[in-house]
Amino acid sequence: MSWQTILAIGSGGFIGAICRAYLNGLVNKNIPHDLPFGTLSVNILGSLILGALFALFSNTSIFSLHIKSFLSTGMMGALTTYSTFALETFWLFNAGNIILALSNIVLNVVGTLVAAGIGYRGIIYFLK
Repeated sequence: MSWQTILAIGSGGFIGAICRAYLNGLVNKNIPHDLPFGTLSVNILGSLILGALFALFSNTSIFSLHIKSFLSTGMMGALTTYSTFALETFWLFNAGNIILALSNIVLNVVGTLVAAGIGYRGIIYFLK
């Protein structure tokens, strides 16, 4: 891997991590609930954007390898957060909130799959 690719991923990760922290805090502040909606929202948004990006990457040649790495591995990799989702779900199970824990799993898994598909298919539709 070239130093330019590493720099692109690192720069994207820096921006994605800041966006994640900001959006997560914003959502949790405005939607107080026992379910971690902040993590859910960044995971769904990131999946939507990543689906759209991969549709663009697959159907156009306007993005360089470094821009692709910056946007996908860097920004979207840092914006979405499986490890936080896993830990928050563990905490829900550990606290005996089985229904909330299972709801968190279903919402994250189904929500991110649907969002990725919408992002991908939406871009394909607009490119035609």
